Amino acid sequence: MNSNKIKFYNTLSREKEIFVPINPPNVGFYSCGPTVYNYPHIGNYRAYIFADTLKRVLVYCGYKVKHIMNITDIDDKTIHNSQKEGKTLKEFTEFYTEEFLKDIKSLNILEPTKFTKATDYVNEMVEIINKLLDKGLAYKSADGSVYFDIKKFKNYGKLSHLVLGKLGMKKMEMFFGKQI
Repeated sequence: MNSNKIKFYNTLSREKEIFVPINPPNVGFYSCGPTVYNYPHIGNYRAYIFADTLKRVLVYCGYKVKHIMNITDIDDKTIHNSQKEGKTLKEFTEFYTEEFLKDIKSLNILEPTKFTKATDYVNEMVEIINKLLDKGLAYKSADGSVYFDIKKFKNYGKLSHLVLGKLGMKKMEMFFGKQI
């Protein structure tokens, strides 16, 4: 393993800290992939290039990297746009998935160890949502959407250093442009 120490900024401590993997020399990380309802734009590719650069640095330093990237192939946009084009959801999203794969290849982005599609985990998502509802940690809105109740999560805002009770006031201050 390369003796270079890698430092990362720890959002919680607000300090640069030496990276120590949980299970050396193995490193696992997850990065967001595309929502495949259209072609990604340059801002999307910035995130994919960053993940690729991080993976390359870790590999250079001697780590064995397992990189997982999701592909969101079901959401309001994919459903709406597939219906608008008169295609099945799978047919519609497979086209944009293939276009994404061509693009990352042309940008010389290393493919993740594994891509995971949202549609492959719908049952697990429903199970988690039902557990959150059963425990009173989530609630349904009038239209049937389910939301996590941040008031029930005592550490909400810890990473961002936001205090839940002050969030509404900050929004009002930003809206009115002055402290009220």
